[in-house]
Amino acid sequence: MKISVKYALWFFFCILVIEVFSMGFLHNNLVHSQVDRELHALQARGNSHRAVLEISADPSTLHHIGLMESHTDTEVVITDTNGSVLVSSGNMDSNIQAVLKKPILDLPRNGSIIEDDWQREPYIATVTAFKSNGNKAGYVYMFKNTAEVQKLITQLNKHFLLASLLILFFIMITIFFLSKVLTKPLISMTEATKKLSKGDFSVTLPTPSKDELGELALSIQTLANDLNHLKKERNEFLASISHELRTPLTYISGYADIASRQGLDEKDRVQYLNIIQEESQRVSQLLKELFDLAKLDQNAFSIIKEKVELCTFLKSVHDKVLPAFNNKGNRLFVDCPKSLSVEIDPVRFEQVILNLLDNSLKYSKEGTKTFITVLKENETIQLNIQDQGVGIPQEDLPYIFDRLYRVEKSRSRTTGGFGLGLAIVKQLVEAHGGEIKVESKVGQGTSFIIKLRK
Repeated sequence: MKISVKYALWFFFCILVIEVFSMGFLHNNLVHSQVDRELHALQARGNSHRAVLEISADPSTLHHIGLMESHTDTEVVITDTNGSVLVSSGNMDSNIQAVLKKPILDLPRNGSIIEDDWQREPYIATVTAFKSNGNKAGYVYMFKNTAEVQKLITQLNKHFLLASLLILFFIMITIFFLSKVLTKPLISMTEATKKLSKGDFSVTLPTPSKDELGELALSIQTLANDLNHLKKERNEFLASISHELRTPLTYISGYADIASRQGLDEKDRVQYLNIIQEESQRVSQLLKELFDLAKLDQNAFSIIKEKVELCTFLKSVHDKVLPAFNNKGNRLFVDCPKSLSVEIDPVRFEQVILNLLDNSLKYSKEGTKTFITVLKENETIQLNIQDQGVGIPQEDLPYIFDRLYRVEKSRSRTTGGFGLGLAIVKQLVEAHGGEIKVESKVGQGTSFIIKLRK
């Protein structure tokens, strides 16, 4: 069953229940109100006759009252205090006589209702006492045939039935359009998700409204955009990996073919074998970095934190890379407060520092300086690695942590990496619960800033 049909049926059921209860309540109140109105009108008519009789209760007055009521839809019976009928506007059947025989106790001045069962009895009736010379002289009984009341109620029922049918008709029309309005965005979102499931991420949903449906549409649109971006990134990633692998494999294949030729000078053969070895190491390094990234993505590696004295840790890293800096004529400095401990995985975090220092060394000119500075800010430790290298253009800064992104697309194979190192660095820092950002100016140098909690 389609959701539009479900919505329609649910709305129809709910509104039908509401209508049945509300119309039933209204009908019941109107019926009782109408019957009460008839009874009070009957009682008021009896009081009017009482007032006339208290002025003059002679036979001509009694005859006049009976004659007047004989031409209306009501009947009057006037009795004395002993129950003898003085005058009647019509024939008294057994039902009227049964009412006349009912005992009257504590009758108020304005009279009272003596019969109000309009559904089962043929008459509704009221009684009012009248006086003569200050003493009770008799009673005025007023009767009205309940057939008239029931006729009125029947007409009221017809009006209610017609009104109910009209309301149901308009409710059905309203539900039809309302369900269309409500389900239209849902149908659009269903079509969008079908496209997504088939790999088509070019989904565009209408501008969402500011409600739950709008939030859902916005979430689907965001998902589609993210998947489309990931698809493009995946294609670019595979293309870049193919290129990175193709180049060294071409070198290896070509130089292996040359080195295997007969009569080749031994010196040249050694040179070609060295190139093959370098390119093999390059492929091995690429596969290692890809493997690291895969483990990071799958959370297949573990961060085993331990309390490390930071200055001692950085000094050991400094000593490890210092020969490489000295070989290029560059200088490396460490500035760290003593007795400063931090919870890190020493093996993984050393990989982060070595990667950043390797970048500093690659892209700094001979004779420049690189600084490792540690600052303590409340419960945060900030570690800066700042060089005096070539710097990174502002337009490239937002993307340098992306995989396979390289600032210099045409840089030489001797200085260029694969564009994976900084991606690994970022994920390792975040795995430690920290964050990393970069600041750089072209020609002045680059600063990587790592923030860790103590």
